[in-house]
Amino acid sequence: MSAEPNKAAIEETLRRIALPDGRNLVEAGMVSDIFIADGKVFFSLSCDAEEAQRFEPVRQAAQQAVTAMDGVRSAMVALTAERKAGGAAPRPRPAPSPQSQSAAGGRRPVTDRPKANVAGVKHIIAVASGKGGVGKSTTALNLALGLQAAGLKAGILDADIYGPSLPRLTGLREAKPQQLEDRILKPLEKFGLQIMSIGFLVEEETPMIWRGPMVVSAITQLLREVAWTDLDVLVVDMPPGTGDAQLTMAQNVPLSGAVIVSTPQDLALIDARKGLKMFEKVNVPVLGIVENMSYFIAPDTGKRYDIFGHGGAKDEAERLGVPFLGEVPLVMAIRETSDAGTPITVSEPDGPHAAVYQAIGARIAESLAEGTAARPAPAIVFE
Repeated sequence: MSAEPNKAAIEETLRRIALPDGRNLVEAGMVSDIFIADGKVFFSLSCDAEEAQRFEPVRQAAQQAVTAMDGVRSAMVALTAERKAGGAAPRPRPAPSPQSQSAAGGRRPVTDRPKANVAGVKHIIAVASGKGGVGKSTTALNLALGLQAAGLKAGILDADIYGPSLPRLTGLREAKPQQLEDRILKPLEKFGLQIMSIGFLVEEETPMIWRGPMVVSAITQLLREVAWTDLDVLVVDMPPGTGDAQLTMAQNVPLSGAVIVSTPQDLALIDARKGLKMFEKVNVPVLGIVENMSYFIAPDTGKRYDIFGHGGAKDEAERLGVPFLGEVPLVMAIRETSDAGTPITVSEPDGPHAAVYQAIGARIAESLAEGTAARPAPAIVFE
């Protein structure tokens, strides 16, 4: 393989892509900082929000041109749509009634607009948290395995662009996905799961210094440009927090539901509440709350310690009227097996800790089958 190209060579390639006004992409100042890692190229093209649809073919042309360069293994190009300076910010307004929709020529609220299905996937579940450090990724992987134990064909997508952990949790740190026709990636497979992560495409220690729209574009490509095959359910390990990436994902992906992961203490619950409210705003069903690190059993004495408090997530679920899915204890074995790339539901499938995840998976599988997820009422719509 040829040597990895530098930024100057990539910019020279982009200078050959002409815009309608006669300028090229570089002259027009549309190209962001170019990020190169292990033969993979990432950058964004900035345009006005009103021109985003018109510039999509330009984005595709730029991605194809850079992908064709010697030394480039793959390219990911995002379209960053920004409003013109001085433009008024969008104002929230109530969702229109059916009558007002008809009067406005059939216009529908954002939450009711159709979302394109993901090929090869029947249900998509988002595993989210209002903050980092609550064990969301470990929960997401063991939840996918719990759904598998419930008889569903499952896959998992690591959408935590800034801190992908699935390669380590699955022991696939050195693995690379195969590229099929039309730049579609074949997911890796382990433990019977179909698996994809940005961590398979860049080195583990490479920092992802991306703007929000690039993160959204990367997540969308990882979701829709992967050859998922006959999945009953795809678990998406979401980035922590409630920013642009999470909101855009919830608005544009046909989620069957969301699972909120929290620890028992009040500060974590405040952030978990924000995550739940975000899904409410985009009318995504809330499948329930998981209380992680719920309690600790001393291995030498068997004495129980509520290190972070106890029962806070259950009380919060009852207060908000959503299902409480279960308590996952703070156990050394869960941490050790996760770090070793053999999750507890695989290394000790008949043990008490695996049983917790399997029970949660069974509850979610039942909700999906019966359509009993707690669906919030439509709320304020933002356009």
